[in-house]
Amino acid sequence: MKNPGTVIITGASKGIGKTMAIGFALHGYNVVINYNKSENNARKLSNKLLQKNLSVKLYRADVAKREEVDSLVDFCVKQFKGIDILINNAGISQSILFTDIKEHDWDEMIKVNLKGVFNCTQSVLSYMLPRKKGKIINVSSVWGIVGASCEVHYSAAKAGVIGFTKALAKELGPSNIQVNCIAPGVVRTEMLDLFSAEELNDLRTSIPLLRLGRPKDIAVCALFLASKKADYLTGQVISPNGGFVI
Repeated sequence: MKNPGTVIITGASKGIGKTMAIGFALHGYNVVINYNKSENNARKLSNKLLQKNLSVKLYRADVAKREEVDSLVDFCVKQFKGIDILINNAGISQSILFTDIKEHDWDEMIKVNLKGVFNCTQSVLSYMLPRKKGKIINVSSVWGIVGASCEVHYSAAKAGVIGFTKALAKELGPSNIQVNCIAPGVVRTEMLDLFSAEELNDLRTSIPLLRLGRPKDIAVCALFLASKKADYLTGQVISPNGGFVI
């Protein structure tokens, strides 16, 4: 299988990021699996893929800390002689009334979900811009499009990712670097653990396709955006959400 390139996936130890890492590795990419706190999950994933003789490397970095991000990117370039695709997937969530949000909650949400995108993107561009080639895929949320009650700080951060994507796509277009965004709907990951079975059922029945999203639904979208088939797409927000938001 011809190697189509090298990808860094942030927050790749579980959920959507884990499924993306598996998908990209199976499609022949060199994959740098980034994690921060979930080391056991990340190592299990890495070992599983290495047993299949797939090209993966593991690296711990907190995307909110620029020095750690720069080290992550340098590691990728040293291991694989370059970086072709960045997937800004790392994120946190919290369900809480706006009036109960503490300053620390707000700062942490923005730091991980939005500043992390800034850090990782600016760092990889030091390698992409001289080559005039690269793809950046940002993971936002349907709540970044329409907003979610009791998730104001999360919605604000994810809306920021959408604005970031559109503005940067215009700036990097002349350098042949595509910047796109995936805004998943309600996807069955650990982030849904804070919802009750009744709440999840209410969400499911409000989706025209009558099912919650699967991480695979998002991973196939990322694979498309990373491929040559998407070379003329930039600044776009694609929302795999089963018709939940149209």
